[in-house]
Amino acid sequence: MSEGILVVAEQHNGAFRKAAFEVLSEGRRLADSMNTDLTAVVIGSGIENIAGEPGKYGADNILTADDAALADYNTDAYTNVLAGIVKLKNPALIILGASIHGKDLAARLAARLDAGLVMECIEIQLINDKLIFTRPMYGGKILAELEIEGRTQIVAIRPNVMSIKESNKAGRVEKVDARIGDVNTSVVEKLIEEGDKIELTEADIVVAGGHGTNGDFAAIEELASLLGGAVGASRFAVDEGWRPHSDQVGQTGKIVSPSLYIACGISGAIQHAAGMSTSKNIVAINKDPDAPLFSKADIGIVGDLAELVPAITEEIKKIQG
Repeated sequence: MSEGILVVAEQHNGAFRKAAFEVLSEGRRLADSMNTDLTAVVIGSGIENIAGEPGKYGADNILTADDAALADYNTDAYTNVLAGIVKLKNPALIILGASIHGKDLAARLAARLDAGLVMECIEIQLINDKLIFTRPMYGGKILAELEIEGRTQIVAIRPNVMSIKESNKAGRVEKVDARIGDVNTSVVEKLIEEGDKIELTEADIVVAGGHGTNGDFAAIEELASLLGGAVGASRFAVDEGWRPHSDQVGQTGKIVSPSLYIACGISGAIQHAAGMSTSKNIVAINKDPDAPLFSKADIGIVGDLAELVPAITEEIKKIQG
């Protein structure tokens, strides 16, 4: 019989993603409600120094798959390893973060195990001993409550929607065999990553620019840096070559849920709104008073962003002293 909760704690270059602590905290909450154990899985290479950290966020047991072949994320290798662990432990629920790698892995694992999957989940409830998953649909126009059929259930939780809570447990670490199996893909090139750049999906503050910037993101970058946030962009800005695709927010880009989302010169078409509609506070700056994004904004400012963004930046500098 399936039992227990298994959480995939995503790490990158020997450091856990913020989303890992979010899914661990949510897993702990559910495990307490269901009176069951929480097991964390950590996959990578040279991860022995961080292996015990999931215990700080409620993991009763920590399984590590440590192998040189797992240094970089590889769909085939990670799916093979995780599927082997799932078949060994037979959990009732598997939780991952809905990061780029997390969503890819969740979908592959669901296909491999013939298991139900809810993607981009923003809430999990236990009602009458059944798990009910809530996720936005149709670009955030509705919230759907879903129930997964079958014994093994998989959910990928949207970053920045679950609170992080420390709940120290024993966190017993056990190294498992990394059964990598057949791998038909390989990493042939890695983009150079900016050292201190905040991951867009995990940022608590996002300042995004679109058509209205005319390709000049200097003011937006300064404001984002001042606020300790990340820079986002609309699809138009990316298509024009003004920003890399990794900065794109929207249906064909990244989905973000920061505490504060500042949209500068972005009209707010449904494709963009689908990527940021669950932001807790939305500020829209646009010279077009009829821009669709104003309907979703908590604060709307009509005006030229070339004047307004620097002015906002200067006021924040005064406040910060």
